[in-house]
Amino acid sequence: MSGRPGPHTAGDDGVLLHELIAGHARSRPDAPAVTCGGRTLTYRRLDAEAERLAAGLRARVHGENAVIAVLMDRSTELVVTLLGILKAGCAYLALSTTDPDPRLAELAADAGARLAVTTPDLAGRLPGTLEILTSGTAPGGTGPAEDDPPATGTGDARPAAHGARTADDLAYVCYTSGSTGAPKGVGVTHRGVHRLAVLQDWLRLTPQDVVLQVSSVSFDASTLEIFGALCAGCRLVVHPGGGPIDLDALAATVTGHEVTVVNLATGLLHRLIESRLSVFAGLRHVVTGGDVASPALVTRLLRAWPALTFTNGYGPTENTTFTTRWTTTGTPPPGPVPLGRAVSGTAVAVLDDTMDPVAAGGTGEIYTWGEGLARGYLGRPAATAERFLPCPFGPPGSRMYRTGDLARLPADGELEFAGRTDRQVKVRGYRVEPGAVEAALVRQPGVDRAVVVVERDDAGHTRLVAHVVPGDTSDAGLGPRLRAGLAAELPAYAVPDAVLVHTTLPVTAHGKVDRDALTGRGPRPRTVSNAYIAPLTPLQRRLTELWSALLDTAPVGIEDDFFDLGGHSLLAAELLDVMHQELGVEIPATALYLRSTVAELGEAVGEALAGREKRP
Repeated sequence: MSGRPGPHTAGDDGVLLHELIAGHARSRPDAPAVTCGGRTLTYRRLDAEAERLAAGLRARVHGENAVIAVLMDRSTELVVTLLGILKAGCAYLALSTTDPDPRLAELAADAGARLAVTTPDLAGRLPGTLEILTSGTAPGGTGPAEDDPPATGTGDARPAAHGARTADDLAYVCYTSGSTGAPKGVGVTHRGVHRLAVLQDWLRLTPQDVVLQVSSVSFDASTLEIFGALCAGCRLVVHPGGGPIDLDALAATVTGHEVTVVNLATGLLHRLIESRLSVFAGLRHVVTGGDVASPALVTRLLRAWPALTFTNGYGPTENTTFTTRWTTTGTPPPGPVPLGRAVSGTAVAVLDDTMDPVAAGGTGEIYTWGEGLARGYLGRPAATAERFLPCPFGPPGSRMYRTGDLARLPADGELEFAGRTDRQVKVRGYRVEPGAVEAALVRQPGVDRAVVVVERDDAGHTRLVAHVVPGDTSDAGLGPRLRAGLAAELPAYAVPDAVLVHTTLPVTAHGKVDRDALTGRGPRPRTVSNAYIAPLTPLQRRLTELWSALLDTAPVGIEDDFFDLGGHSLLAAELLDVMHQELGVEIPATALYLRSTVAELGEAVGEALAGREKRP
């Protein structure tokens, strides 16, 4: 087990995010709060504009924890809107402007939203079932700021009918990707965001920091950016827009506003390190999360800027963005970038199938509990009960969340990601966890990143295809060497039938590896990729005959690759068994993975026969 959730602080049942921000409006009213393009709002102005919106919302919304949909690009007005919704005693559902209109309608309906706040240019994309409140500020917020109002009347005034608010009230609803079924709305509380944004000693934000906001507000990474900055009294610099990120424009935002802290999706971090390393020159702290980070690229970043602090964060939306973190200043990762240890206010356990903690060196599923735990899934009590379980390690009545993520627990306690439980597939009758294969690939020398996907060939057979990014792109023999290395570590059925080497991997708009884009990109079975070269010796001729019969393809040349022709682990075992019976030699499976053409395998057989003749 790792970490212990801290006790509630005195009176923190009343800790509300908008009240913390209103405190800065009273104590530092003229300090810059939010900048986007050419417009800056002071804390006083931000709080006042949010209060005006809140007053209008209170007149329209009745009942506690009402969910209000928001459809806006990144802008100062977006931040005002989120804060105003919280001030009104409601929770926000941030919708992505890049989603299709039917999905916007689906999520708004599922969350029970009856009101939406948007901009005039986007209002037509929302369903007619919603009451629409439009903002007068265009996306980007480039208009001149008005004179700041007096620093009086700020705070969270509201009618008594809305009742007393507590830290366990909803702050926002964030929908899961739906990769394991229908999207589920996660209800996140003020307490959870306070744990993420305020209680973390590793983040150490001060009013002197300038924090970038670049994540889609429908993505939970935006929670740390927006509320981490504003609750600490920092200046939040919003990168305008809502579609794909232009790297040059992003670099201009970071350098032009002298940003000191960024929280970047892993895919976006990789792209910036690869192409615009200089953008990190003025930064104090780089935070990433959402996918497996590249150890080679993180090492490159830290060697270029050794004074930089780097944090790799891990966590599901159900535990308010970050559950664990690994933080370093200047020191590269020891191998795969660790998930690290539990953050403040959170505890983590790695449990086996019997719900017992795994021993050091073992692999199990991550469970977590503490201050960051969400309420559950909106309107889905059965789904909530399935994932939010009674916690045997915490106080009576406490809950823990079953993440579905697998982790290895090294002796030093720094967790390492090991895949997902729900990606398990059947390959030729055997159950395989692609994440475990990915973890094994990353442990191989020369591998920086790895993704394993499942494909079906023309006959409907399932096969594993590995996509890897090497640490050294000049390693031409990496694919065969990896197959051989995995064959020595994994069961034969778990060894990928193809290993494809890439310079980079495709990512989604949220910066995660786009597995759908990889599926189907592998070499097709039973196709000859090399020019046909006829066998030159009786041994080569017999091998081509065996391959042709096993793989149901002809002709087979001596430069054709067994796996490119559709071979897999079971066929490899059958081939080696026939060779043993006919030729009287035992060729290990690793030899076939390393020397997978007819010509290379013939050489291996010749070496084995010569060695047998030399033995007394």
